[in-house]
Amino acid sequence: MKYRSTRGQVTGQSFESVVLEGLAADGGLYIPEHIPSLPADWQSAWAKLTFSELATELISLFVGDDVSRDELATLVTKSYSTFSTAEVTPLVDLDAASNTHILELFHGPTFAFKDVALQFLGNLFEFFLERRNQAAGESSLHRITVVGATSGDTGSAAIYGLRGKKNVEVFILHPHGRVSPIQEAQMTTVLDANVHNVSIAGTFDDCQDIVKQLFGRPDFKREHSLGAINSINWARILAQITYYFYAYFMLVRRGVQNPRPVFVVPSGNFGDILAGYYARSLGLPVGRLAIATNANDILDRFLRSGKYEKNSEEGVLATPSPAMDILVSSNFERFLWYLARDYEVAEGGASGSCEAQAGETIHKWMDQLRSTGSFAVSDRALEGARQVFWSGRCSDQDTYGTIAKYYAKSPSYLLDPHTAVGVRVAETLRADIERLDEGTVHTICLSTAHPAKFSEA
Repeated sequence: MKYRSTRGQVTGQSFESVVLEGLAADGGLYIPEHIPSLPADWQSAWAKLTFSELATELISLFVGDDVSRDELATLVTKSYSTFSTAEVTPLVDLDAASNTHILELFHGPTFAFKDVALQFLGNLFEFFLERRNQAAGESSLHRITVVGATSGDTGSAAIYGLRGKKNVEVFILHPHGRVSPIQEAQMTTVLDANVHNVSIAGTFDDCQDIVKQLFGRPDFKREHSLGAINSINWARILAQITYYFYAYFMLVRRGVQNPRPVFVVPSGNFGDILAGYYARSLGLPVGRLAIATNANDILDRFLRSGKYEKNSEEGVLATPSPAMDILVSSNFERFLWYLARDYEVAEGGASGSCEAQAGETIHKWMDQLRSTGSFAVSDRALEGARQVFWSGRCSDQDTYGTIAKYYAKSPSYLLDPHTAVGVRVAETLRADIERLDEGTVHTICLSTAHPAKFSEA
């Protein structure tokens, strides 16, 4: 398994180098050079696996020879031993009448879905560095300086995944006054010597821009061995693929015949739902992936118009779901590469030529986004995106109303404001969901954080 950059200038990279580098030298994001094939009997062979066992099976498809099967199993088991439930990501019923379920992703040490990936990534960093240092002996010490931006949950999850790790320094940038008090406390009260918090006057996008600028300075990146923990790091996306398969198997275990669920995902930086796209690309039966946005709705506007455009006049709006208060969704570039390859490049070329042209197209789009604040895809590409994704937007008032509605029900369920955005969008898509299939359609809303983290909302 090798990896390429979405912008076309870097190819043939190993899994280890991709994990340690984070962002490609040409400014692009790493993607696998091909989507691997699932075993022919995966539905029967994996049906009764634990979460850790399933994660080992799926991740092993993407690591090549860089991590042995036994080493990977050890890393995965260690990563998910920190979760408070044996299921890791349990599936609970929200509304029996509409077959709507909640996939609870918040049972890790910081009560956010980011723990699923960052507990694994922290152990992966330490594993690769220790192996490199053993091979080098005393001649040189391999270290990594992890730099990340957070809108709240990524920072605390990264810190808890990396605190105390050998040969790892971690610097987290967060927007001052734009994270919840609990999120801020989770980051700033960790006093391990290798953890450094930096408060930025601005928005999450300002934090993210600083991180990208640092990675864009080759000499600085090389001198300090920069590594990424944001979802620009491929290992983040890879680890999150598991819970889409696990949710599918939990439906099977409940007696649902041949499920083809709709996954509704609260989306800011597009990483969580991108993992669902890769799960679908691997062969997981998925009805649709629904992007749920708050007032910062660049992704919903794209699915409606084909134009990817910053909200330049108002900027990033502060909402009750701050982890989604993002102007530009970095991970969307990965999906755009597949759109460019499949719908935008000249037809008739060799496979390698198509992939090179896709990289050139992405480079052009990102330059347009940086210089003009927008770009547009063709009608053909937009229709291709709509075959995979639906989208919807949730207002602040609807967020509060949805939390109140399900808390007042019997039995009551308390949604965090991000999960509430997803549930509300699922409600608005109900007619479309029911038209998907004449049989029973199950809707799975991904719950991204514990409600206690957002007590003000």
